[in-house]
Amino acid sequence: MSLGRRVRIKTDEEVELIRLSSLLVGRTLAEVAARVEPGVTTLELDAVAESFIRDHGAEPGFKGYGGFPNTLCMSVNDAVVHGIPNDIPLQNGDVVSVDCGVLMNEFYGDSAYTFEVGEVSAEVHALLEATKESLNLAIQQAVVGKRIGDIGHAVQQYAEGLGYGVVRELVGHGLGKELHEAPEVPNYGRRGNGPKLMDGMVLAIEPMINLGGREIGQDEDGWTIVTRDGKVSAHFEHDVVVRHDQADVLSSFKDIEEVLNKKNTNR
Repeated sequence: MSLGRRVRIKTDEEVELIRLSSLLVGRTLAEVAARVEPGVTTLELDAVAESFIRDHGAEPGFKGYGGFPNTLCMSVNDAVVHGIPNDIPLQNGDVVSVDCGVLMNEFYGDSAYTFEVGEVSAEVHALLEATKESLNLAIQQAVVGKRIGDIGHAVQQYAEGLGYGVVRELVGHGLGKELHEAPEVPNYGRRGNGPKLMDGMVLAIEPMINLGGREIGQDEDGWTIVTRDGKVSAHFEHDVVVRHDQADVLSSFKDIEEVLNKKNTNR
């Protein structure tokens, strides 16, 4: 990940453009959510996402980025992030982290959600819920006057308190006209440490939490990051702008969770 050296504070107009891109990511992930089930392949889901993004006047933000071959990062089970879509059918009990980026009006949106495939174990379901909650706790720290370390500390304290492993080598990041801008946003840290948060900073906050240890490795494909112990990992990501009283969340899980609730009702 190559980060610009300087933090770029966004104007209100720029924030609204990032919001449009981020909301399109959420709608794209909702299209994917509707189709996640045993038997579908991640390549099929990737094609759905690419068509949806292009149909809405945007470009896939990840395709070709650093040589990445697809629209979505699709990371199944012990894959943490950066999984390449393939033609292996998803199985009942799998989880799949879907990370999506779009580029529209010169600004990026970037968000991720981890989906259950069919029925997962109670242990895995609890991991997903905890990872999503750690994201919520991190966002509460994204206010003027706090520091980057406060965000990471919130994730680390909560997730490690539940016995999970917090990935350290991969981080959240600034977001804007570049997909990865300064500052880096780790998911661990000490309160009061790191760069000071300023009004108008846009951050992609993305906890990556493992059911087992925090150690990771890289797959032979040169992209996929996996847990060393082979245990499941979960990943959720929101784009936020730092404000004085509370962060303004630019991305949304609303459409995704409406789809998931409807699917659960119809089971």
